Amino acid sequence: MPLTFDTAFEPAYGKPVPVARNVLRLTANNPGPFTFFGTNSYLVGRDTLAVIDPGPEDEAHFNALVEAIAGREVSHIFVTHTHRDHSPLTPRLKELTGATVLAEGPHRAARPLRIGEINPLDASADTDFAPDAVVADSQVTDGDGWALRAIHTPGHAANHAAFALEGTGVLFSGDHVMAWSTSIVAPPDGSMRDYMSSLGRLLERDDTLYLSGHGAALSNPAPFVTGLREHRLGRESAILKRIQAGDRTIPEIVRSVYKDTDPRLHGAAGLSVLAHVEDLVGRGLVAAESDIAIDGAYRIP
Repeated sequence: MPLTFDTAFEPAYGKPVPVARNVLRLTANNPGPFTFFGTNSYLVGRDTLAVIDPGPEDEAHFNALVEAIAGREVSHIFVTHTHRDHSPLTPRLKELTGATVLAEGPHRAARPLRIGEINPLDASADTDFAPDAVVADSQVTDGDGWALRAIHTPGHAANHAAFALEGTGVLFSGDHVMAWSTSIVAPPDGSMRDYMSSLGRLLERDDTLYLSGHGAALSNPAPFVTGLREHRLGRESAILKRIQAGDRTIPEIVRSVYKDTDPRLHGAAGLSVLAHVEDLVGRGLVAAESDIAIDGAYRIP
């Protein structure tokens, strides 16, 4: 099915926006090509709260969170993943509230770095983040009038987790599924194989509303998630066809497959192609002339 993105969004910077029963969204003023209008933080609950993704190190956003909390107890802070637009405000909010910080784990790459490889995504990683407790897949954390189930969804990041608000149909999907755009999957932090598997996991669920890390809410998410899978399979097919046609390098593939993409995103597109190529090499459909790398050469075996 065609994949249609929703780019209509009012960030309402500094103001809490009700998006579901007892759920408020606050959007940080950190817009960009990868963050859209900014990072969404969520307050869950009525009298005692959970905060999901405190956001970037930004004074105005921190003050907006404090104002929206309005003196109520914050018992838990949940972090979907450790990119610097999602987790850095966590220590300050924990210090203020005494909340317990929960996440899948600290930041890590999806695979070990190869000899001589430099991680191009180091600057975006919050390597200082350390949760108070690690949440296992499907683990439920109970709060005052709410319960959140962790759904491990690696792919965009190795430690990415979504959180389902039990009994409501609401899923906080982080950067795994967003209504405005596809998710960046960039090695070595991300893994295309993991990402596709995680999409499959979400399709097994019956959630009715996704609240993501950027952009607007997504109603009736199953057709959209199916569209995301088909989109990625289409990219995979296009990459294979370009290699079959004689393209040997990732820049060659990007120029053809992503010809209609904003040139500012071609670097990210190259990493996305690398993610597909890593998966294709692992499945024996593509061979690397030497190392599997962004500047490597590839062929059909």
